[in-house]
Amino acid sequence: MTSATLPSRLAVDIGGTFTDVVLELPDRRLITYKLLTTYDHPGNAVLAGIDHVLKQAGLNPADIGLIIHGTTLATNALIERRGAATALLTTAGHRDALEMAHEDRFEQYDINIDRPKPLVPRHLRLPVTERMNKDGDVLIRLDTQSILEALPVLDQHNVESVAIGYLHGFVNPDHEQQTAEILNRERPGLSISLASEVAPEIREFERLSTTCANAYVRPLMARYLNRLAGELKTRGFGCPFFLMTSGGGLTTLETATRFPIRLVESGPAGGAILARQIARQLGLDRMLSFDMGGTTAKLCLIDDGEALTSRSFEVDRVYRFKKGSGLPVRIPVIEMVEIGAGGGSIASVDKLQRIQVGPESAGSEPGPAAYNRGGSQPTVTDADVCLGKIVPERFAFELNLEAANESIKSHVGSQLDMNPELAAFSISEIVDENMAAAARAHAAEFGMDLGARDIVAFGGAAPLHAARLGQKLGAQRIIIPGDAGVGSAVGFLLAPVSYEVVRSRQQLLLSLDAGLVNQLFTDMHAEAESVVNQAAQHSTLKELRHAYMRYVGQGHELCVEIANEALDKGSSHDLAQRFEDAYRTLYGHTIDGVDIEVLSWTLTLSEDVEITVAERVLQEVPAEMISKQTCFDTTKTQSLSTPVYLRKDLSASCRVTGPALITEDQTTTVVPGGFVASVNSLGCIVLEKTVLETTVLETTVLETTVLERSDTHD
Repeated sequence: MTSATLPSRLAVDIGGTFTDVVLELPDRRLITYKLLTTYDHPGNAVLAGIDHVLKQAGLNPADIGLIIHGTTLATNALIERRGAATALLTTAGHRDALEMAHEDRFEQYDINIDRPKPLVPRHLRLPVTERMNKDGDVLIRLDTQSILEALPVLDQHNVESVAIGYLHGFVNPDHEQQTAEILNRERPGLSISLASEVAPEIREFERLSTTCANAYVRPLMARYLNRLAGELKTRGFGCPFFLMTSGGGLTTLETATRFPIRLVESGPAGGAILARQIARQLGLDRMLSFDMGGTTAKLCLIDDGEALTSRSFEVDRVYRFKKGSGLPVRIPVIEMVEIGAGGGSIASVDKLQRIQVGPESAGSEPGPAAYNRGGSQPTVTDADVCLGKIVPERFAFELNLEAANESIKSHVGSQLDMNPELAAFSISEIVDENMAAAARAHAAEFGMDLGARDIVAFGGAAPLHAARLGQKLGAQRIIIPGDAGVGSAVGFLLAPVSYEVVRSRQQLLLSLDAGLVNQLFTDMHAEAESVVNQAAQHSTLKELRHAYMRYVGQGHELCVEIANEALDKGSSHDLAQRFEDAYRTLYGHTIDGVDIEVLSWTLTLSEDVEITVAERVLQEVPAEMISKQTCFDTTKTQSLSTPVYLRKDLSASCRVTGPALITEDQTTTVVPGGFVASVNSLGCIVLEKTVLETTVLETTVLETTVLERSDTHD
């Protein structure tokens, strides 16, 4: 897509701490703004940010051709349990499936493990008399009376939203649809989510969990999105309003309000899209996307220009972010690991005199101590301020340096007999090692290697920590894209309109019913097209199909891309070959003499367009520092007088040798000793090692000859 076809566009990303707004002008220039998230109504920060960038550009609302919005509101509502009073109507005898889950232990040796409590308590999980078999044939007809008997319970508990999920309803949704009709007639104000629409695929627990999560956040998200859309319209915005999905595509306001569960990872997905596009344009085969904001850090593997994707995700992991300890949802999602390691992550000293960082966050209210908004507990941002990593004059608002130092000293330094600088360095080292450990575990989980990858770092805090993370992971290069502080919002502007549909129909390849599957894909295409055409009416569309396959008897499937064409009698051999190739790539072998089956089929319809990161024309002028600032250098393990450069002043030929700071409006890039920074054709800062590092710090080795435990600075 050429720049001439792009009107002025707005992208907005609401995070737990900051709200980012990006205005893209027709010539591809970006005007950005970062402000604190407003918890009472997040739309207040959105509107204030939009007003700011429009005023800077001299534009009116009528000049905007598109608004794209991503948000963590659905995720936060699930984690903080701020959703609607929700009930579940399910097949009699199955009301406890939601709580029984898989009846397994995600941590074998901990006798005190506990899962998140179900979103719907047992007294609101109401049995309905009905039953279908695995093929969708009715065994017990739907008993209307059992639905009517549930109504007084809904009234008694002021239920606002209802999830409906019946056994095998993903094959035949008739009973779920009849139930919805009855509820709409008897209680027209209820918000209703059908499992056959939200997650029409096999596995009862995951299907019910996803549907309950959708029902739980749907009233909240519908109110917020409709209110914001109305406020934008009142201000004169008549352009389309799209939402970013967790799978990396754009969808309409109507679809987002029906299925808000698809928005849970919408913000991080934008960042992964930015990193993916940079990888493609720079020809980088192996990359780690590193997004560190005010509340969390997100890491995503990108190989051959494609981000790792999945159809499952867990919200509210309660055990050290361990897989299996959260609420599962079945949605298209860009696969990433997310940990409580952001600028607002709170540091403390535990009973064993160990420094702990996160997952609790100070957020934007009260925020880190340095924000001077009432926060007193030390955070990663406070540590960065103490270490001199942040250039106060370029921050989004005025920082209280004394408050940051006092919080570190009183809550960490005094307890461990450390001076504030060593205490701040300890906090920074621990959060960096936590992120490195999460990245290693994430890569190992998918059988991938982290060695010698490039890192693309963005988000307000990532450029401050990227070089140290790269040292720990053995990264080749650290790449800081333009406008890195608002990277996820920039990524929204690169996303196509897209929608994925899934259907579960179990098929043995030896007895594949090609006609059934072809009809399934026809129906799926029609459903996806009805959504995509609302947002991409004049675009060429491309279709992508996948089958989730396994050997008979196995418990998990592999996602295998299949041909975008009608199946016939000879398709079984092609499907088997594709599965075995994928299986061999992952496990190194195949299994002879075992049948192969397909459990689910997916179809993704999207705009056939690739919006690139605009190249930046840089003048050939030498880089000149604007000031000097005392900054702690992790390579030399001491505080040094460090030159500060303005990012916008860097030219294509400049080379900034560390230690140095390169500052911009939303963030600062820390260039440690032993690194050199340059700028590439996309305007990205590229950090590369210049010499073999002789000092390698691990989180277990914090004693140095330079820093001694004392109450005063050297």
